[in-house]
Amino acid sequence: MIEEVLSTARFNPKVDPMLGIWTWEVAVYLFLGGLTAGILLFIALTHLQGRQQQRPFTAYRLPLWAPIVLSIGMTTLFLDLEHKLYVFRFFTTLQPTAPMSWGSWVLILVYPFSILLITATLRAGYPKLAAWLERLPLVSPLLDLSERYLRPIAFCTVPVAIALGIYTGILLSTFGARPFWNSAILGPLFLVSGISAAAALIIIGARDKAERHLFAKMDAGLIAVELLLVGLLIIGLATGGKAQLDALELVTGGPYTLLFWGLFVGFGLAVPLVLELWELRGGRSLVLLAPLLVLLGGYVLRQVTLDLGQASTWHEYTVQYDPGLLERLR
Repeated sequence: MIEEVLSTARFNPKVDPMLGIWTWEVAVYLFLGGLTAGILLFIALTHLQGRQQQRPFTAYRLPLWAPIVLSIGMTTLFLDLEHKLYVFRFFTTLQPTAPMSWGSWVLILVYPFSILLITATLRAGYPKLAAWLERLPLVSPLLDLSERYLRPIAFCTVPVAIALGIYTGILLSTFGARPFWNSAILGPLFLVSGISAAAALIIIGARDKAERHLFAKMDAGLIAVELLLVGLLIIGLATGGKAQLDALELVTGGPYTLLFWGLFVGFGLAVPLVLELWELRGGRSLVLLAPLLVLLGGYVLRQVTLDLGQASTWHEYTVQYDPGLLERLR
């Protein structure tokens, strides 16, 4: 008699690919990380261009938002960690070939530059808060020093902001086993989406009509670029191999079609673009509708992309273990 031992680990937790490994926590982090990158980029460029008077909210009041937004995103990322007490290990090494490793160090760089931008603009943006803080020792010299070196701080902030924004897409695009993620377009798409979301946030927060009009014009251009990048992403999938075509089917008649084309492309990009162009041409403003839809679209992009990548794969993974085989051997 020929004896065969059948053993399997397929029923152990998380051995087979699971769709729930990365959920809403990671999507929120990716969205808020991109939003922070856009915020820092607009602040830095405003000061480098000397446009503080034309963009008072962006120049002086927006800096305080950057570390708050990023910290909320970092909190949701921390909630997603399986072993939360080991989070410090990200910063005990640097692996240049691992986007998650150098991305962690980029996040560390963002905080000091965010704080320096705050201290350089606090007196102009939040004079009451600045006056209260200056009662503390060393705060007043720190504000003076930051104001003096505002331009160098802004100059150094630009590459850090770009690295943060594009890293959120590259983090996913390096997963070769996930065809929907494995595209060079994903990094630029997430970067432009984050900048667009920051422009929408400025439209909501700014009181100056000219500043809102300026960023509505910028946002319209950014949405157009984002639509172009989405088109290139779809073309890349459509001209790929079997795995890419299978991934594309998820948004062309598959379970994610309505979310991708309806909620993201439709309500998150096309509708706000039409509303902003209408307003720029002198049409009646619908106040906050367009920027709110842009923010919604920015989050939906991350959530849908996250889910699509985990649903797309190179193989059809099925559990092939048949308990009946054991009965036949007895």
